[in-house]
Amino acid sequence: MSRETDLIDTFYRAFQRRDAAAMAACYAGDAHFHDPAFDLYGADIGAMWRMLCERGKDLRVEFANVRADGDKGSADWQAWYSFSASGRPVHNIIHAEFRFRDGLISEHLDNFDFWRWSRQALGAPGMLLGWSPFLQKKVRAQAAAGLAAFKQRG
Repeated sequence: MSRETDLIDTFYRAFQRRDAAAMAACYAGDAHFHDPAFDLYGADIGAMWRMLCERGKDLRVEFANVRADGDKGSADWQAWYSFSASGRPVHNIIHAEFRFRDGLISEHLDNFDFWRWSRQALGAPGMLLGWSPFLQKKVRAQAAAGLAAFKQRG
């Protein structure tokens, strides 16, 4: 295994333990994270993982297909959890792309089917509007507000 595949493995094993501090330590200080709900830089990435790990009382994570070649890498991962806003069960299937710099993650892009996720997490509104930019924008705004509130409480 390369240093980069070891880093991805370390990251997801920390996620399985809900160890947000160990996850955050895998990122460069000026890293960028993006998925359909969040677009974050720097310390906000660690705060997001801390929030998700703390809220995810029933969170289960599995990962596979870890690959890295030079400054790029990828992995497939799945998460099972109860969505905090609705209590509804979610099984999310994600493909992650990474870029590395100086032995740390500098960019992390998580890609998943937002409509599939919204049907599970939100029920009827997700079924009807999960494909729409309106609902996607609303979820992003709620995610940003939730993270800001989480950071305020320390």
